[in-house]
Amino acid sequence: MIRIQQLKLPISHTEEQLAQKIARELKIGPEAIQTYKIRRQSIDARKKSQISYVYTIDAQVKQESRVLRRVKSSRIGAAKDAQYQFPVSGTKPLRHSPVIIGSGPAGLFCAYFLARHGYEPLLLERGRTVDQRGKDVEQFWRDNKLNPESNVQFGEGGAGTFSDGKLNTLVKDVKGRNQAVLDIFIRHGAPEEIGYQSKPHIGTDILKNVVKDMRRQIEAWGGTCLFETCVTGLEFHQDRLTGVHCVRKGETLKIETELAVLAIGHSARDTFEMLYHSGFLMEAKSFAVGLRAEHPQSMINISQYGEEAAAKLPAAPYKVTANLENGRGVYSFCMCPGGYVVNASSEPGRLAVNGMSYSRRDGGNANSAVIVTVTPKDFGGTEPLSGVEFQRRLEEQAYRLGAGKVPQQLFGDFEQKTASSSYGGFSSAVMGQREFGNLHQLFSGEIHDSFCRGMHQFSRYIPGFDRSDTILSGVESRTSSPVRILRDENFESNKKGVYPCGEGAGYAGGIMSAAMDGMKIAEAIAKQYRGK
Repeated sequence: MIRIQQLKLPISHTEEQLAQKIARELKIGPEAIQTYKIRRQSIDARKKSQISYVYTIDAQVKQESRVLRRVKSSRIGAAKDAQYQFPVSGTKPLRHSPVIIGSGPAGLFCAYFLARHGYEPLLLERGRTVDQRGKDVEQFWRDNKLNPESNVQFGEGGAGTFSDGKLNTLVKDVKGRNQAVLDIFIRHGAPEEIGYQSKPHIGTDILKNVVKDMRRQIEAWGGTCLFETCVTGLEFHQDRLTGVHCVRKGETLKIETELAVLAIGHSARDTFEMLYHSGFLMEAKSFAVGLRAEHPQSMINISQYGEEAAAKLPAAPYKVTANLENGRGVYSFCMCPGGYVVNASSEPGRLAVNGMSYSRRDGGNANSAVIVTVTPKDFGGTEPLSGVEFQRRLEEQAYRLGAGKVPQQLFGDFEQKTASSSYGGFSSAVMGQREFGNLHQLFSGEIHDSFCRGMHQFSRYIPGFDRSDTILSGVESRTSSPVRILRDENFESNKKGVYPCGEGAGYAGGIMSAAMDGMKIAEAIAKQYRGK
């Protein structure tokens, strides 16, 4: 295959024009192209008058060597990609199935690869199956009655199931894990475009079916998936794992195993406490907190693409950052084009929000978290669980401010610390009940001021970002795990046989990086042990 990079075409081009462009780049006739594949597609919107799609193409042609010799260009060469290889199995026998705790992307992909290679893993999830979970979440958004074990945070697929389903990552990947994750998603029902788009996403509506199909495949390969099964303790002999204690639908169980993967997600606070009191080495880590900010999607589209192209292109995303003189970072996070703010609470008396988009991203509003970095100094201590308590205090205050509903305030009122009573030029798109509340009361003066300064700086890049009727919802407190469960070079914790994994353990930040970390843990287990 020959790889062509930086191949540009107008946004309104046809498939035939793409093929013709490939032929011209290679200086051959269209009939000499046997097949081609899009490896990457992005939008170049630096010049609003000349917005284009930019492609990386792999083409199979007749007499490939001769074509490469004739075409002299730094943008054209032989295609070379890292092909993912799962390691050869080790020699240690396993007496029991490895237990994976949590079915978010980290646990799901760990279980997927272990099942595929004959390890017959047991996947435990405290929440319900994705179909049952979806009904519980929709009911919560309607009547505001929370199910603490089945919600936006807990259940099949993890927190990412109710999100925009973003699949981009900044993780350096030299072993092909990234593409392997995308290929698996496509195999189980995701659109093929995610394999080449520069900013791929699935959307919550499709992602639900993808994770369900992956679970069926795990079971077909000999794995077992148990839902409504909450891990309550781990049993050790001389600091080596011997069993997992859990409660399944009211029944207490002990599962014998010598291997467990902690893919518990960033909201399993009771599990963090259990692990801490069980002697696991943990530390508090920095994260960020803030509010969801809603704008009209049409405003974002025009800012990113220009008025003429905005109607021809998909809903535009954005990413903005600011580094302030006070040392705080302010940035957008989990941006949802054409999306919705969602009540993402998981504990009674506490309220947290997140963002979500469907695959078509056709909602009227754009939203993202605008968040400010916080460190253990803000937590009031460096104890491993101090960040958890900081999150809980924020969420308790948010619950009070909205009387149990999502509290909202317009940015102009937030900045002036006055109450809001109505929306401005557009209305909010929220999944869940909402109420105006004084969000400025959530934060310290420095975090409040940093948020406002960030909003004003972002308006330099996206005009109107700091418009006074920007709708803020709070609180965005679960941007990442507030703790890190320490692990060694073999990915094991100080308790042998236990592997901290994914976002909850402090080693990932999103669907893709969590999935790839799950793969790393599966590889680490496979290198030592042989399948059953």
